[in-house]
Order: sequence, then structure tokens, then C-alpha cells
Amino acid sequence: MGMMQEFKAFAIKGNVMDLAVGVIIGAAFGKIVDSVVGDLIMPLVGAIFGKFDFSSLFVVLGQAPAGTAMTLDALKKAGVPVFAYGNFITVAVNFAILAFIIFMMVKQVNRLKKSEPAPAPAATPEDVVLLREIRDSLKK
Repeated sequence: MGMMQEFKAFAIKGNVMDLAVGVIIGAAFGKIVDSVVGDLIMPLVGAIFGKFDFSSLFVVLGQAPAGTAMTLDALKKAGVPVFAYGNFITVAVNFAILAFIIFMMVKQVNRLKKSEPAPAPAATPEDVVLLREIRDSLKK
């Protein structure tokens, strides 16, 4: 029963809940970045390089069956080994953008933490104030 109580204490701690929320938000944020890369950035990069789509870049490593279209999806469905380096380029750009956005967010949070004013010092207790007054009057 001790292990179950330890697990319950661990699972109820705030850190586990923070981690769960972070994973969920991270997954949603990843989808947003995928959309930004796939729908906004990669078409612009493709337009600059002449209607170029990185996801269609691949090298066929095996023999394609007769009548199979030479597209990445068709070759994968046919079970032909394909070196899809275009997808890797897309994922690498996606990662770089995500890492940069997270860096900027952490940088802003750290900047906001530094600019917070220090809390006001606690009020001196009355008995200490009285003792100080007595001390000062005895010095005279």
C-alpha cells in the first residue's frame, strides 16, 4: 500500500499537473507551427525558388512496380523504399521556427520577471519600534 500512497502524492503534486498542461499546450502549439510552416512559409520559399515544394523531393531506392505513379504517396503505398529528404527539410524548418518562437517567449518571460518591483519590506513590529525608541532615549 506504501507505493500506491507515494504514487498518489506524486500525481497530486502541482508539478505533474503543470507538466500535463504543458504537454497539451505544446501539442496544440506544434500544430499551429506546422500550419505556419506548411501553409505560409514553405509556399513563400517555394515561390522564391520557382514553385518548389520540399515535400515532393525524394529519391527512389528500389524498383517501382509497373504502372505506379512517381509520386511520394503512390510509391509509399506501393511499398517502395523512398529516401524522402524533402520531408526532412520541412520538419527541420518547422523545428527551427518552433525553437525560435520558444526562445523568444522565454526571453520575454525572463525580461518581465526582472522588471517586477521588489516586494515592500515588512512593517517593523511595534515592540521593536518601542525598544529602538528606548535605546535612542538612553543614548541621550
